[in-house]
Amino acid sequence: MMDIEERATKYGVSSTLLHDWTKEQIELKKKIILSDSEEWQKSKDAIESEENCTKASLQYVAGVDISYRKDHEQEACTACVVCSLPDLEVVYEDLEIVNVTTPYVPGFLAFREVSFLQNAVEKIKSSHPEYVPQVLLVDGNGILHPNGFGAACHLGVLLDIPCIGVAKNLFFLDNISRDEDYHNKVLSLKEVGDFFPLYENSGRKVGVALKTSKPNTNPVIVSVGHRCTIDTAIWTVLRCSKYRIPEPLRQADIRSREFLRIHNC
Repeated sequence: MMDIEERATKYGVSSTLLHDWTKEQIELKKKIILSDSEEWQKSKDAIESEENCTKASLQYVAGVDISYRKDHEQEACTACVVCSLPDLEVVYEDLEIVNVTTPYVPGFLAFREVSFLQNAVEKIKSSHPEYVPQVLLVDGNGILHPNGFGAACHLGVLLDIPCIGVAKNLFFLDNISRDEDYHNKVLSLKEVGDFFPLYENSGRKVGVALKTSKPNTNPVIVSVGHRCTIDTAIWTVLRCSKYRIPEPLRQADIRSREFLRIHNC
């Protein structure tokens, strides 16, 4: 991983800005909760049948994502889609064209995107409070991150809501890469729910590669963002998955891309 000065030069931003972002990450990181804190997390089995769903069970999950115009890196569509459980029907969506001016710098994606995602989630509280989600799925990473504080952590802490990072691709860290061992482990995932852990250099488990779809050989990368354990994150992602990508995130991606197309973006 490049140091701050090298990244500032490569991505055309000031080193002062990256130092400020680093300080903010460090302060926000102190607020991460990596344990289950909600009633639904303690009674997860209640969702197994529709008859057993109670106020203490998990009923609404949101997926948040940003899709960019292919030929314009600043024009994008933010999407917040809420699905009900256990049927995974879309009960709420918010789509908005935004102008993303903050540059992308690896390790600092949250500073480019999280403010838009935060606004999208907060809209639900005023417009449709009955669909306020109990947990957020973020297209990105949680503690599986060079600074241990990815976009799922950042958004979760700001909103103080359980948050889970679900990435389509593996984020390379010093001790984690798509090497031969990784590919062999992927091939060992046979059944939906199979997974293998991902460890950073210190030996701490920072995520898992999780098989969510029988036909698809590629796992998703799941990591904790805020207010949940990795076991709860795995449980939640599996119960939200019809296909490889959990349904709230899949719908957010589909709908945001279609919204861009309709609006000629």
